[in-house]
Amino acid sequence: MNTTVTQDIKVTVRSRFEPKHSDPRVGRFIFSYRITITNTGKDTVQLKHRHWAIRDSLAALRRVEGPGVVGETPVLRAGEAFTYTSACDLNSAFGRMQGSYTMERKVDGHLFQVEVPTMEMCWPWALN
Repeated sequence: MNTTVTQDIKVTVRSRFEPKHSDPRVGRFIFSYRITITNTGKDTVQLKHRHWAIRDSLAALRRVEGPGVVGETPVLRAGEAFTYTSACDLNSAFGRMQGSYTMERKVDGHLFQVEVPTMEMCWPWALN
């Protein structure tokens, strides 16, 4: 589990290999990840946009961008948290996912970037 805090927004990530949805024999490695975003500040904020850079040891860098996360643009008041789960596919047993969120401070419309900690993805059996 990794955590970062940017401008009073705490982001905690955890990734895990999903053997039931993967087939290593054909280069299909599925990793789920769970992210919790907590507003530790005093101002209400809204997650507007996501930016991901996905590195796979056997494939080119892949960038993913779009509005919100899992179809939502959550609003977080002071002390509130939002947790979601999603997944990432890789062609190899090793990869990394890192990124950021664009957040809006609701009181004045100010947009700012929040760092998402790097998620290392490794097929557990590759470490033996």
